[in-house]
Amino acid sequence: MSETEQRGNAWKFRHRHPMQGKAKSQNNRVLKMEAQFTFDELYCSPLREERCYEVLDEGKGEPQVKAKYVARNLPEVRSTGIRAMDEYVSSLAAGQFDVSAFCEERGLRISDIDSLVFVLTGMRGIDFRQRYQLQVMNELLRYTSLTPAEVARRSGFGSAFNLYQITKREYGEAPVEHRKNIREPGDEGRYR
Repeated sequence: MSETEQRGNAWKFRHRHPMQGKAKSQNNRVLKMEAQFTFDELYCSPLREERCYEVLDEGKGEPQVKAKYVARNLPEVRSTGIRAMDEYVSSLAAGQFDVSAFCEERGLRISDIDSLVFVLTGMRGIDFRQRYQLQVMNELLRYTSLTPAEVARRSGFGSAFNLYQITKREYGEAPVEHRKNIREPGDEGRYR
């Protein structure tokens, strides 16, 4: 083998995909029992207040209508009974999507959390995180007037460019188009 080929192979080895050459059995795992929790049972909306209207009638002609926000009547995040999993779901609900930081603070490995997620929901850990982020993104696009950059930051995708890539891949459209397609009349500002 020539020196050029050896250098090329060394470069390929250093720059290979992290899963290249490793068993991918976890990608194809199927939980062969009923999952204890659905995704929806563990999801918590970031939009905690709901717009409602108050009619002000001071007896002076036309009554006035005033909008105000009150706490939404949302179900509490369901406890799994496993502190590590409950803290993980709470961190996602708080908009903290960095699983590495979460695990490092608690002396866990990402595979520990991924295994908990799999056992409790039947979903791979990465799929659970991404679905959580997509759900947050969709709610922010539908109910707020936040810019794509702000939606990306709050949903854990980082930048407007990343948000664009995600919405193109998942829905086949740009974030602004996706917002128009999922928003119904009266949605903007309904929750915050």
